[in-house]
Amino acid sequence: MDEQVWFITGASRGMGVEFVLAALRAGHRVVATGRNAAATANAVGDHDRLLVVALDVTDQGSADAAVQSSIDRFGRIDVLVNNAGSSFKGYFEEMSPAQVEAQLATNLLGPMNVTRAVLPQMRAWRTGHVISISSGAALVGFEYSSVYAASKAGLEGWMTALRQEIAPFGIHATIVNPGWFRTGLAGPESLVWPEVVIDDYAERSAAQQKWWQAQDGRQAGDPRKLADAVVMLAAMDPPPDRFFAGRDVFEIAGRKIAELQAAIDALPELSTSLTVDEP
Repeated sequence: MDEQVWFITGASRGMGVEFVLAALRAGHRVVATGRNAAATANAVGDHDRLLVVALDVTDQGSADAAVQSSIDRFGRIDVLVNNAGSSFKGYFEEMSPAQVEAQLATNLLGPMNVTRAVLPQMRAWRTGHVISISSGAALVGFEYSSVYAASKAGLEGWMTALRQEIAPFGIHATIVNPGWFRTGLAGPESLVWPEVVIDDYAERSAAQQKWWQAQDGRQAGDPRKLADAVVMLAAMDPPPDRFFAGRDVFEIAGRKIAELQAAIDALPELSTSLTVDEP
């Protein structure tokens, strides 16, 4: 595999660390980014092919500066991995407007900010690959994750359209839908609970929080295997438009296909009867 320059967001913990280590194992040069550069450096270690840069994905200026530092060091960016994210949990009515905005800022607007900063140099080189980490929740929304699901579904809508916009420049775009992997996503440092308390939801909300807290460390997916798989995707020519990562999300995708087919079959005559009756 030819050496590439990887730019990875959210590299201070969890899946981001695994992406960094997998790319280094494959012989690539890597830019590892996180809000706290010291914490990121501590998480990924030291390597002569590694650059650690501070990055707040919700700040366009921060994204521009991080990308420029990367180009100054390595000359280009070949693979962007939009991995940084957060997991806000709660029933929609219990999520404050500020929490909704924060969730969308990190999981949707954040990848847009970083990609906006990276694309000009990819266009100049007429090559590149944008990989965005989505979720099974983007395919089939889950109770107590409505705002999170909205952020990931929005990410997918953007990526699907972006793929068509950048393809003429030789730039690829891949959506990765991970299932349950043994990262810190269900840990106390990642889960964000609702700020609003509504009595009607109280019992169910308490049960949901208990369930989520119990999942940490019990997920079936191996993060290292996922990271190695993403490195393999980036080496493919052409790479896939989408990758279902994990047996669980593979099955979720099948459920989504069945749901769509059922909707198609339910009211075909009504669906196809809405054209204008020309005189």
